[in-house]
Amino acid sequence: MTDTLGPFELGKVHHADCLDAMAQLPENSVDTVITDPPYFKVKRAKWDRQWDTADQYIEWVGRLCGQWRRILKSNGSLYCFASPKMAARVEVEIGRTFNVLNSIVWAKPCPFSEINQGASNSGRVSKTTLRQFYPNSERVIFAEHYGADNMAKGEAGYVAKCDELRGFVFEPLRAYLDGERKRAGIDKVDCNAACGFSRTAGGTASRHYFSRSQWYLPTAEHYDSLRQLFNRDNGTDYLRREYEDLRREYEDLRRPFFLSADVPYTDVWTFRTVQSYPGKHPCEKPLDMIEHMVTASSRPGGVVLDPFAGSGTTGMACVKTGRQFIGFDTEAEYVEIANRRIGAASNGQKELAL
Repeated sequence: MTDTLGPFELGKVHHADCLDAMAQLPENSVDTVITDPPYFKVKRAKWDRQWDTADQYIEWVGRLCGQWRRILKSNGSLYCFASPKMAARVEVEIGRTFNVLNSIVWAKPCPFSEINQGASNSGRVSKTTLRQFYPNSERVIFAEHYGADNMAKGEAGYVAKCDELRGFVFEPLRAYLDGERKRAGIDKVDCNAACGFSRTAGGTASRHYFSRSQWYLPTAEHYDSLRQLFNRDNGTDYLRREYEDLRREYEDLRRPFFLSADVPYTDVWTFRTVQSYPGKHPCEKPLDMIEHMVTASSRPGGVVLDPFAGSGTTGMACVKTGRQFIGFDTEAEYVEIANRRIGAASNGQKELAL
């Protein structure tokens, strides 16, 4: 049986307007969104000039965010490309719905350097007539749901916004710990003392281990102390679950983010641009950059969505890294190219002659 997400087959790009298509996807069904939407009047193509004003474009970005919020899992990640000119406004609009973590700068190799004399803009731009600094970068807005790790700082309305937008990620674990405490008839201040904290209502254990505000998992030492406290009178087996199982569930609930010493990326990226070839999409992004996003912010087997899939680079990255993929695009020509490239990647081909 073919794997599907809603009415759509996984592993391919579908010819559809993404707003219509995403509305048909189930809630909380996507692990990661990686996408490169139109930039607003950067390209001459119709799809980049469908709005009369920048305000109309930003309103459309807001509609995208509404769907991303609905379908992205509570521990999911969003990567959204933006042009240098519109990036600030795009980031603000995304920030209305998501917690923006970074505005990553993709610093491209300079097209005017000797090693890039074949670049598309080298020799075509007059530095003296441009009257501004040459835009040689793009932005990637990296975001998560509000409260994805429940890092509430006490700002007015922050906790309410977390609950409204996406609920509480770690509620199953918090409810288990607090439920066992209540079942054992133990007061929170006693928990503070058992863990070596201040014996007050504001002690660390009572604030962080049992309440919805700024929750985090106890250490293994504190969990053992709580277990001894809960079972001190009658030996009833409270806190039966092993700490290692709780820790594993905790890590599964957290937003994935995997970097290592071999991937020392800051918020400035220097991936090389895609050189021209027959059939190249005008906005095609480097495969190694998309692979970096996929592996940093999803687990093997997770579902990655690209609502503006272009020629299928995100799908190829998912095939190479063992993730599931679904994509949409309105250009029939590139939907065909994308599915051919993804198919070739699935068959182990490095490149596909178009």
